[in-house]
Amino acid sequence: MGVVIIDGSTVRSFVEDEAQFKKSVDEAFVSLDLNNDGVLSRSELRRAFESLRLIEAHFGVDVATPPEELTKLYDSIFDKFDSDQSGTVDMEEFRNELKEIMLAIADGLGSSPIQMALEDDDKNFLKQAADREASKISG
Repeated sequence: MGVVIIDGSTVRSFVEDEAQFKKSVDEAFVSLDLNNDGVLSRSELRRAFESLRLIEAHFGVDVATPPEELTKLYDSIFDKFDSDQSGTVDMEEFRNELKEIMLAIADGLGSSPIQMALEDDDKNFLKQAADREASKISG
């Protein structure tokens, strides 16, 4: 786990670098597409969001959440990604929704830099944004 200093402009700059953002999101999509059919099923997308533990922890302490509540949450997330209501999420839908999520994070962070502990995972979009910013400053 590493600590980065990040603000909304760092995240927004990462998203606005269309080539880098597209590359990062497309790599994430491919890693989630377990059967390599070019679309994400409900279970493939759920696996990704389960790893985020959206409501299973409260300040680092595990909280028991009824399975029905988790299913309802993950189904609503899937429905948001599946903008054409086809029952699958294609790469473009995935990219568009992640862009919206990242811009919402940028708005939420605002302009005041904060310290954030992030997993040392090169797939983490916030870490990629911070690394991109650090490379611009050092370069």
